[in-house]
Amino acid sequence: MRFEKFTALRAGWWTTALVLGLAVGALWAANRWLQPTPDKRFVMATGPERGAYEEFARRYQPALAAHGVTIELRRTQGSGENLALLREGQVQAAFVQGGVLGDAPPLGSDEDSPALLALGSVAVEPLWVFYREDRLGKRAPRPDSLAALKGWRIDVGPPGGGTGPLLRQLAAVSGLPADHLRSGESTVQGVVDLVQGRSDALAMVSAADAPLVQYLLRTPGIGLLDFAQAEAYARRFAFLRPLVLPRGVVDLAADDPREDVRLVAATATLVVRREMHPALMQLMLQAARDAHGRAGWFARTGEFPNATVAEWPLAPEAERYFRSGAPWLQRYLPFWLANFIDRMWIVLLPLLAALLPLSRVLPPIVELRLRSRV
Repeated sequence: MRFEKFTALRAGWWTTALVLGLAVGALWAANRWLQPTPDKRFVMATGPERGAYEEFARRYQPALAAHGVTIELRRTQGSGENLALLREGQVQAAFVQGGVLGDAPPLGSDEDSPALLALGSVAVEPLWVFYREDRLGKRAPRPDSLAALKGWRIDVGPPGGGTGPLLRQLAAVSGLPADHLRSGESTVQGVVDLVQGRSDALAMVSAADAPLVQYLLRTPGIGLLDFAQAEAYARRFAFLRPLVLPRGVVDLAADDPREDVRLVAATATLVVRREMHPALMQLMLQAARDAHGRAGWFARTGEFPNATVAEWPLAPEAERYFRSGAPWLQRYLPFWLANFIDRMWIVLLPLLAALLPLSRVLPPIVELRLRSRV
């Protein structure tokens, strides 16, 4: 009788140890495979100094810092450089302007596994073409097309920005010679050159609330090109859309501008590398909702971010966010715990099912052990 109890006791302990060992092994393998814990730091490419992209990125920082994630901002010349840094893996996220791809394939070398994914469109970026009003003759009408700028010195921003590639595409179909377009040192220097008369016009693609745009809109002697063919441009290029700058929106008291101004606009897209952790993508989308969800000159409240992306494949995590919103667990649990459960539930549920019978076997084994000692 005593031998039978000893054999049952030993078999029970071995079974318990085996089940616990398998559970620990399964958790270790799931942790390596599912990677439930994201990195606490990543690099994001922004744009030129005092530009809209830099302002956007600064709005993301406190939202992610609240969850213990640090964003390192890397200032660049613009969308062209941002795209190059993303493809080289030097940054994990960046803002990229529509139209900067040109004829380049957006998916990288492997179309079945794209290297870059979009988290959504985050802002409307009009093409602003500012010009010196003294460049016009006394009786000359205001220009309303790119073709009307023939013979002008037009600054399209620094190499690596998104304005140059976009404007060259539009100039090619508008009859504006490419040699009229010149690249500058920086966008800030381009503004200075325009105001001081070293250039006749300056083109920039930027959100309306960018400091440099606001400055030029209020500078005496600087006019804004009215794109009379805005609708036609939008029909030719899928990444463009027509916009209207309403009369008086800059300054109602001064009635500035004194009439509606037609514009064409690209869309800014938040692009990330495919290997970015899904939890970080989720946090970026939540930060984007707070940073871009307010009403503006060209957007209604809650219009951005959205899933309308013309040039990039949408990330699965973004599809999930736009379909269902933030994960349900994050509404009630800390981020790290909600993310752990969300990533590991596929393993935790089978483990709980396996450990439940063990919870019934273990008490009799302990009781048998105590009785054997007595």
